Amino acid sequence: MHPKRKQKLLIIFFMLGGISLAVGLMLVALKENINLFYTPVQIAAGEAPKHRTLRAGGMVVEGSVKRAENDLTVLFDVTDGKAEVTISYTGILPDLFREGQGIVALGQLNDQNIFVASEVLAKHDENYMPPEVADALEKAHSEGKPELESSRY
Repeated sequence: MHPKRKQKLLIIFFMLGGISLAVGLMLVALKENINLFYTPVQIAAGEAPKHRTLRAGGMVVEGSVKRAENDLTVLFDVTDGKAEVTISYTGILPDLFREGQGIVALGQLNDQNIFVASEVLAKHDENYMPPEVADALEKAHSEGKPELESSRY
């Protein structure tokens, strides 16, 4: 093989190797930083990974909000019409948070299947519901499950 051709071939291989390495590192970084949404049914079925940051959401169950007396910890249940998940949050809840409303929480699932939230998002007006929550409720409704009160229906 001619030396010039050999040099060009080596340069091409190094470039392909560098591009492959960069793409591989980007995919690993994306996989570690992605926050997937899980419904209460998926969490109850064990499909959600424990100790990884994820999003969960649904409708806050009526009568399930329990506030601690000595700090800002709040425990409440969230449902999608088929299953319920307990969420623990320490902090000030959004002004629009209340029972019967749709929420999305960002946090981690612990070993006791309690979702420990670092952030809770509530709907911002009467017509909005987080898309993931709306899809989960619509799916539960279309499968003939008990209907939940929602301003979307």
